[in-house]
Amino acid sequence: MIKDRFLDISKITTDDHILKIFDIVRNHGGTVRFVGGAVRDVLSGKTGFDLDLSTDLSPDELAEACEDAGVRTVPIGLKYGTLGVLINDTLLEITSLRKDIKTDGRHAEVEFTDNWEEDAMRRDLTINAIYADERGNVFDYYNGIHDLEKGIVRFIGKPEQRIKEDYLRILRFFRFHSLFAKTPMDKKALKACIDNRDGLKNVSIERIRDEFIKILLTPNAADVIKVMLDNEILGNWLGKSEYTDNLDFLSKLEKSCNILPNAMRRLFVLYFPNKNLAENIAMRLHLTKRQKEMLVAWSNNKIGIENIVEPALRRKVIYAYGKEFCFDKLIIEAAKQMVVPEHLNDIKDMIFNEIVPIFPVSGRDVIKAGKSENSQIGVVLERLKQDWIDSDFSLSREELLQRI
Repeated sequence: MIKDRFLDISKITTDDHILKIFDIVRNHGGTVRFVGGAVRDVLSGKTGFDLDLSTDLSPDELAEACEDAGVRTVPIGLKYGTLGVLINDTLLEITSLRKDIKTDGRHAEVEFTDNWEEDAMRRDLTINAIYADERGNVFDYYNGIHDLEKGIVRFIGKPEQRIKEDYLRILRFFRFHSLFAKTPMDKKALKACIDNRDGLKNVSIERIRDEFIKILLTPNAADVIKVMLDNEILGNWLGKSEYTDNLDFLSKLEKSCNILPNAMRRLFVLYFPNKNLAENIAMRLHLTKRQKEMLVAWSNNKIGIENIVEPALRRKVIYAYGKEFCFDKLIIEAAKQMVVPEHLNDIKDMIFNEIVPIFPVSGRDVIKAGKSENSQIGVVLERLKQDWIDSDFSLSREELLQRI
C-alpha cells in the first residue's frame, strides 16, 4: 500500500545534507527510503528516534555511488548489508534490502534483493515495516499504519515463524506493546512467545539484558513485565515479583513529577532485593559493575523517606552517599510505600542544589596536635568527623582543632 505525500518529512529531518543521499543513490540507478523507527515514531507522534535507511543497491553499489559523489563510507556491518555513510558529520546507517535464506534463532544468512516487499517480510512487527521516501510518500506492505492508528502490535505473518528467526523478538514484542498498544495483547503473538520462550536460552545474555532494560524504561513496563513473569518468559534469569504494582506506581510518579526514568531504579523496585538477591540479579543479567553497585547500595541502606525529607537528616545522607543516591533512595522508598512525598519537586531541587561540605581537618592537623601514632590519628579523625556531622556540619576548623 502506497500513500502519496502522507508523511511530513521535516519531522524526520530538515537537514538538506542528509537528504542529499537520496540524490546520490538515485543518480546511481537506485532508491533509498527511511524505515523502521524513524517512520513509525513520526507517524505515532513520538520523537528521539534513530535514522535508519534501506536501499535497493547492494553495499558495493552504494559504496561506489558515494565514492562518485565524494562522500565517505564506513564498513560498519557489511556482513549484514549495512554501510555507514558520513554526511555533514552525521553517520547514516544504510542497509541493503535483504531476504532470509537460513535462520537459527540468533543469526540469519541473508541474500541481497531489490524487492522491497521481501525486505519488509523479514522484519518482525507490522509497525516496524513501514518505509518513506524524501517526498513523504509512504510504503506500507503489511498494514503497519492501520495497526499504529489502532494501537495493535502484532507480528508479520505467522508469529511463531517470525520468532524462530530470532528469539529476541519475544522481548521486542513486549517492548513495542508497552510503547504503542491501545488494545489487549495479541493472543496469537502471546501464545507464540510463551510456546517459544525456551528459545531465549540460545540468545546471549547481553542481548537479553539490553532488551529487558529497554522494556523497563517503557511507559507501561509494569503491565508487560507482569505478563512476562507470570508466563516465565524470563524464567531462566528472573523470578516472579510481588511488586509490579509498586513498579507501576513508580512509573506514574516519574511521569507526573517529570523525573527521568532510571532502569536500575525500576529493576530494584520490581524486587526490593536484599544484598544477596541484588548481587544475584546483577550476576544473572550480567549487569555492569556500576549497575551492580547501585543495586547493592540501595539494598544495604535502610534509609526512609523521613531521613530525606527533614533537611538536617538529608544533608547527612547527601554527605555520606551523594546526591544521586539520596534522590534515588527517596523515589525508591516512595514507590515502596506507594506514597508521594509532599513538595517532592522542591525536595528534588534542594537535594541537587545542596552544597556538600568538606571536612576541614586533616591527619596532618592531628599530628601537629601531638598524636603521632597511626592508630591514634585515625581514631581522632573519625571522632572529630562524627562531632562535625552531628553539629549539622556547623563546627568550624578552629573549634574542631580545639577538641583534639
